[in-house]
Amino acid sequence: MAALKSLIESRRFEMAITVLIIINAITLGLETSAEAMAAYGPVLIVVDRIILAVFILELLARFAVYRTAFFRDPWRIFDLMVVSIALVPATGNLSVLRALRILRVLRLITVVPSLKRVVGGLMASLPGMGAVVLLLALVFYVFSVMATKLFAASFPDWFGSVGGSAYSLFQIMTLESWSMGIVRPVMEVYPWAWMFFIPFIITTSFAVLNLFIGIIVSAMQEETEETAIADRGAMHREQEVIIAELRALREEVRALRTGPAG
Repeated sequence: MAALKSLIESRRFEMAITVLIIINAITLGLETSAEAMAAYGPVLIVVDRIILAVFILELLARFAVYRTAFFRDPWRIFDLMVVSIALVPATGNLSVLRALRILRVLRLITVVPSLKRVVGGLMASLPGMGAVVLLLALVFYVFSVMATKLFAASFPDWFGSVGGSAYSLFQIMTLESWSMGIVRPVMEVYPWAWMFFIPFIITTSFAVLNLFIGIIVSAMQEETEETAIADRGAMHREQEVIIAELRALREEVRALRTGPAG
């Protein structure tokens, strides 16, 4: 069991799994091409099944090594869920699950440390983002009610209801055809409308959304710092073990030197 643990935790094993994930991503992409399937369909299917079998054996090996500790690592649970999707019979009403096989590519997150840090930072930022989401929802509601009252009479398709106004304002916030598509037509009827839309864009696109970025960057920085601290702690412990072994070895050498003379 120790040899198996050493194997699955080795760098070469992780690199091999990474290569298989990339190959699997390519084959799954080729399966969407009618020309590729006509020419190499059976080969692509065989390669996909072989790689899936390797992933299953890998998970079984990890479960054999870690036992109940397997479920204490959220990344291992993520791997299990992604691979399990491919084992669900994709027939009848479940045929849509065949498209979910591409989720296996997401296993790259678990084998590439830099990707794990990015995802860890995003997950760590979720609590702080809750307040920003609430603020953004409040701003949207206020501006949606105002837009409905101001522009519903002339532009019922865009601002006929609070929901319709919210959707139009969301398009404006994303800066997708906001000027020529919505704002300028509105300004032809209401020349002062820029006094409404410009503050909304500044508030949402430039202020509130930048808060999201700030929170995510801060969380990722904290995640990186925690990882660095953990790495330094591990190195310090290894150094202490090496120093202790050197001291013991020195004592043994000293004892050997003084032994015959005594």
